Amino acid sequence: MSEIRNRAPSGRRCFDLIMAFFVAVLIASNVASSAKIVDLGITLFGFCGIPPVHLAFDGGTLLFPIAYVLGDVLTEVYGFRAARRVIWVGFIALSLTSLFFFILSRLPGDAVWEGYAGSAAYNAILGGMSSGGIAVASLSGYFVGEFSNSVILSRLKVAMKGRALWVRVIGSSLVGELLDSLAFVSVASLTGVFAWELFVTLVLTNYLFKVSIEVILVPFTYLTVHKLKKTEGIDTYDSWRGFRLKPESNTV
Repeated sequence: MSEIRNRAPSGRRCFDLIMAFFVAVLIASNVASSAKIVDLGITLFGFCGIPPVHLAFDGGTLLFPIAYVLGDVLTEVYGFRAARRVIWVGFIALSLTSLFFFILSRLPGDAVWEGYAGSAAYNAILGGMSSGGIAVASLSGYFVGEFSNSVILSRLKVAMKGRALWVRVIGSSLVGELLDSLAFVSVASLTGVFAWELFVTLVLTNYLFKVSIEVILVPFTYLTVHKLKKTEGIDTYDSWRGFRLKPESNTV
């Protein structure tokens, strides 16, 4: 259950727009993950017997943190229940996207197209989407990552009386992004999208890049949350067993 603290006439005028943006980022990041592995030529030197790790990351890593930022904004302003709804809408949209790429891969290709591109190129670039590997990996990552991120952020908001948004955002992201990266790369490797030789590299790089981008975007999160609360006139505190709602207004 959620308690909504009214500060002006309440509404959800921006909710659908944020949800649409969230879904667009989710789908685009998964297509990018399937399409390309990026290598910036950076290597972390090993220590304590751990060999050096070459930092390479899938293309979706650059976009994925934006979905987490939007999840933070949704949870902070509208509450966990609303954020959960958006996450599931994203899951359904991603599943339909994967189904579309699968059907497209099974349709016969034009002779001219086969000459300059062909089914082999299609499967090499978009095989992760058409085979469902990236979609399943993303759904698995989101199930443990995005949900844990939203739950932790929601509970911390009540426990900290709505103060120190940056602490809550970064703290929840450290846990959510780690679980997301582990689940995503594990399932993607099991389904053959990524080679197991890249497991440590991709998990470490995904985690470091995602957390770093979220930290950089903290000022944007603050600005968006403040603007939305003022525009919508709501500030939602979720009621969790073991937590008591405090009467004080939160501080952003």
